[in-house]
Amino acid sequence: MSTTPDIEALISQKLDELLPRKLGALLQEREEAKTPSMAIIATKGTLDWAYPPFILASTAAALGWDVTVFFTFYGLQLVKKDVSDLKVSPLGNPGMPMKMPFGPDWFKSINWNIPNIVQAGIPGFESVATSLMQQTIKNNGVAGIAELRELSQEAGVKFVVCQMTVELFGFSHDDFVEGMDYVGAASFLPVAQKADVTLFI
Repeated sequence: MSTTPDIEALISQKLDELLPRKLGALLQEREEAKTPSMAIIATKGTLDWAYPPFILASTAAALGWDVTVFFTFYGLQLVKKDVSDLKVSPLGNPGMPMKMPFGPDWFKSINWNIPNIVQAGIPGFESVATSLMQQTIKNNGVAGIAELRELSQEAGVKFVVCQMTVELFGFSHDDFVEGMDYVGAASFLPVAQKADVTLFI
């Protein structure tokens, strides 16, 4: 028994209505079940630039994301065993004018926009800027770099170190904290390609 053209048209119409709905629901379910992922490339090794990768990584991990941080070039400083010697480099940093972390309120409210010529010409200015940043961090109860790094690892953040940079700078694996993978850029690129969010810091 053959179907009439009307029945075929009705079946075709119903399929056109139902399939997109069903497929849409399946895709939405799959998207909701997927674990978000983040890849961070950490390239800077100063005290102020140490915070963004660890804050973003630990926050994303706390939200249930899969997070991988690739440390390369000066970013290797952030995963050395001793990070107490990280400095702030105010020279050429347009966002650097800071408020003082001590003194009366009127004094603390001043933005100290110090010209580059002064920053470059005064011996020890980098150490002063570093001390002021450390005091600001302490005054505001912000965790130190070593603590943030440990929290990130405890939350499941994967630390990946660029082996080429380790060799280039003459480091050994003993210079760095435990629990890291040493790979080349070719091993990390697929991670960055598949990540929902990829950040270069």
